[in-house]
Amino acid sequence: MKREEIMKKGFSTKTIHGGHVKDEMYGALTTPIYATSTFVFDCAEQGGRRFALEEGGYIYSRLGNPTVTAVEEKLAILENGEAAIATASGMGAITAALWTLLKAGDHIVADDTLYGCTFAYMEHGLTRYGVEVTFVDASNPENVRKAMKENTKVVYIETPVNPNLKVVDIAEIAKIAHSQEGVKLIVDNTFATPYLQQPLTLGADIVVHSATKYLNGHGDVIAGFVVGSLEFITQVRIFGVKDMTGASLSPFDAFLIDRGMKTLDLRMEKHCQNAMKIAEYLANHPMVEKVYYPGLKDNPYHQLAKKQMKSFGGIIAFEVKGGFENGKKVINSVQLCKLAVSLGDAETLVQHPPSMTHSTYTPEQLAAVGISQGLIRMSVGLENAEDIIDDLEQALSQIK
Repeated sequence: MKREEIMKKGFSTKTIHGGHVKDEMYGALTTPIYATSTFVFDCAEQGGRRFALEEGGYIYSRLGNPTVTAVEEKLAILENGEAAIATASGMGAITAALWTLLKAGDHIVADDTLYGCTFAYMEHGLTRYGVEVTFVDASNPENVRKAMKENTKVVYIETPVNPNLKVVDIAEIAKIAHSQEGVKLIVDNTFATPYLQQPLTLGADIVVHSATKYLNGHGDVIAGFVVGSLEFITQVRIFGVKDMTGASLSPFDAFLIDRGMKTLDLRMEKHCQNAMKIAEYLANHPMVEKVYYPGLKDNPYHQLAKKQMKSFGGIIAFEVKGGFENGKKVINSVQLCKLAVSLGDAETLVQHPPSMTHSTYTPEQLAAVGISQGLIRMSVGLENAEDIIDDLEQALSQIK
């Protein structure tokens, strides 16, 4: 089925049929794993044409591979993008995109609450190579406008934000970014996935993903994606991945992600349903100080999330009374839930951001962005919600 025909279909159909190329030789139903490092040319002239980008086809699996191409095309379709490139990790996707866009002397405006490794890369990595970074609270779009300079090239946001589920208005930030010629808006869509939110349709230029999370959904892959225009993705492939990071995805991992994405909509529905039930339970628990979940009606981002997203996602953050020691006691007491970083798996995972995923922030930075010492982040899994709640109840009963 041609791309233009697939684009007219529903989301579920796209997850199953998007990117699939018919196997003319053997008729395989699923995309085969092309476990090869290199590809044979018919002649020297053909090899030259492919290196000169004058002819389509494959050269070397770091530059492209049929199994990887299939999953790239699937995600591009789901995100309403022209093209996508898969990388060996989410950080590989972020660094490849930024390396392609930025040079010494450029400036980037980023939200002040980001995944810890993204924050560290910007604060300590980009600045080492002469890129200026300004962090602002992007939930107020005017902060982004005020932070922009003549040399600003990129505005970078996550939404919902890791780990406190702040929601950022993509459309408003896009207008501000595009008010200055040449500025690109990058949105990390890992938490929402294209099932809940499609940033490109809201005005973003580029989407990045950690496919390790919901896109794969089974906790057995490390991977990332960059999605955008065909011109930009070609630049990322040639410069950001081939020359700078080398962070290409293996065919086997691409096969696993392609398989996982076929059930993305079904899994996300269950994640969201479970998360809402658990957020409501936690909001009424006497030992919980505060719950961060945009699905709750009293959440300050509830109305924006309703407008921008199909549902509210599968991540919850909550503060327990008694600070870090009680938070640590709770996560050490869970039995069904697992104490582990990452998210988007079938299993429910809990972790402590200040000492784990966001330990790159100083105590002052944590306080400034509202990450308390007692904050617990929960990636709600696909178990029965009642069983997750029972486990939380016994864990919370351990504290006073």
